[in-house]
Amino acid sequence: MPLAVLALAAVLEGREEYEIVDGNLDHMPVETMLKLIDSHPVELLGVSAMPGPQMVAAMEASREIRRQRPHVKIVWGGYFASIYPDTALNAKYIDYVVRGQGEEALLELLDALRGKRSLATIPGLSYKDAFGFHRSNPERPMKGPDNFPWSPFHRIPVRKYLRPSFFGKRTAVHHASIGCPFNCSFCGVHAAYGRDEKMESPQRTVEILKHLIETYGADSVQFYDMNFFLREDHALELCELLAPLKLRWWCEARVDIMSRYSDATMAAIKRAGCAMIFFGAESGSDWALQEMQKGITTEQTLTMARRTRQFGIIPEFSFVVGNPKDPERDTQETLRFIRKIKRINPDSEIIVQHYTPTPQPGSMYGEVDGQISFPDTPMEWATKKWMDFTLRIDTSAPWLRRKTKRLIDNFELVVASRWPTVQDIRAPRWSRMLLRTLSAWRYAFHFYSFPLELQLANRFIALRKPKRESL
Repeated sequence: MPLAVLALAAVLEGREEYEIVDGNLDHMPVETMLKLIDSHPVELLGVSAMPGPQMVAAMEASREIRRQRPHVKIVWGGYFASIYPDTALNAKYIDYVVRGQGEEALLELLDALRGKRSLATIPGLSYKDAFGFHRSNPERPMKGPDNFPWSPFHRIPVRKYLRPSFFGKRTAVHHASIGCPFNCSFCGVHAAYGRDEKMESPQRTVEILKHLIETYGADSVQFYDMNFFLREDHALELCELLAPLKLRWWCEARVDIMSRYSDATMAAIKRAGCAMIFFGAESGSDWALQEMQKGITTEQTLTMARRTRQFGIIPEFSFVVGNPKDPERDTQETLRFIRKIKRINPDSEIIVQHYTPTPQPGSMYGEVDGQISFPDTPMEWATKKWMDFTLRIDTSAPWLRRKTKRLIDNFELVVASRWPTVQDIRAPRWSRMLLRTLSAWRYAFHFYSFPLELQLANRFIALRKPKRESL
C-alpha cells in the first residue's frame, strides 16, 4: 500500500478535494492524472518517490504533466526529494520540494499557493525564488504518528494490495514510527526523517491492524519501521496487544537492542506472531562497523542468530560488503562471518549487497567517501549507470576491484542457492532441491569462482530475491 501518500491523504481528508493515483498499481498514471486535471480545478500535483524505478516513473510523469498542463504546480516529497532536494529542483518541471515529513508542509503549501502565507514561512520546504535560485527553509521538527489522523484506507482498493506472501494469504503493510536515532554513515534515513524516532502508541497500531483484518481480511503484516523494537517496554506492551490478532508478521530491528531483551520478551514476540526479523548486520568486521558508525558488534549479531533459533524466529541478516577503507579485508572477513552465522543458525536468511554510500547533509553534490560525486539532476539519476548504483546491481565503486566484486557476487549466488529463501512461496520443491544439490559442493569447499551452472539454474528457476525487494 502507498503508505506515504496515504499519510498525506489523511490530513487532506474532509478538508480538501483530492485523488490518489498510485503509479505502482495504475499502468497509465499520466492518462489518469490528465483526466483528473481536465475535470477538476487542480491546484497542485504532489509526487512522492523512492530512488530507483519509482523516481524514474515520477520523473517521466511529472515532465509529461508539465508539458501538457503547464499551469499545474508540482511538488515532490518522499525519500528521494528529501535526500536530494537541490537535485530535484534542478528539474524544470518541479516547483517545490518538501523535505522529511510532509503532512503539515502540504497544508501550508496549499495556503501559500492561495496567497495566505509566504513560502519562506514553511519549515522543510525548498523552492525556486522569482530569480530561479534555490531556497531551503529550516528543517521541520518531526511529529509522531499519533499526531495525525489514520490513513483513509477507503480511498484506495485495499484488497488489491493484500497479496499472498510467506507470512499469509493477504499480507498488509504498516508503518508505526518515523525517524531513526542512529547514525549509520551509509544510510540516509536519519538525514531525511530525523534522529529522534517517534513511535506510534501500541493501542493505535493494534486498532489500525484490527481495521485491516475486519474490513479487508488481512491475515499478516509487514512492519516497515527502521527499528520496530526500539524499547523493550514498548515492544512487550505491543506484542501483548498483538497476540490476540493471530497475525504472522515481519519487521526490522537492531541486533544491539534485541540482544539485551529478556527471554520473556523474546517469547512474547514469538507468541505475538513474529515470523521473521530483518537485521542490518552490515559487516563481519568490527573495525568496518566502527567505520560505518553502525553502533553494533559482530558478537551481538551472533547472539541474535542463536536467540532467534532458540525462539523459532527466522533472522534475515543484511550485509553491505566492500568498505572503502579496506574492501578486500572487509570482504574476506564478512564472508567468513556469514559462514559462521550459518553454522549457528542454518535458517538465517542472508542478503549480500555492495557497500553503497548515501550523501549526508551538506554534501548533496559533493564527493562521498572522497571518491563518488552524485548526479545533480533526476535525468542523470535515471541513467543505467546510476540506476545500477541505486539498486546495487553494479555500484562501479572506484575502491572495489573487479576481482573483489566478482567474489562478493559469486558468494552471494552460492549461499542463495545452497539455502533458497523461504520467502518464495511459488517455488516448487524440486527447484529448491536442484539449487541445493548444485551448490552444496561449492559451499563445502569454499569454491565460488565461475558458478556458471548456478547462474543458469537461477535464470531458469527465477526465485524471488529478497535483496531486490528490500531496496
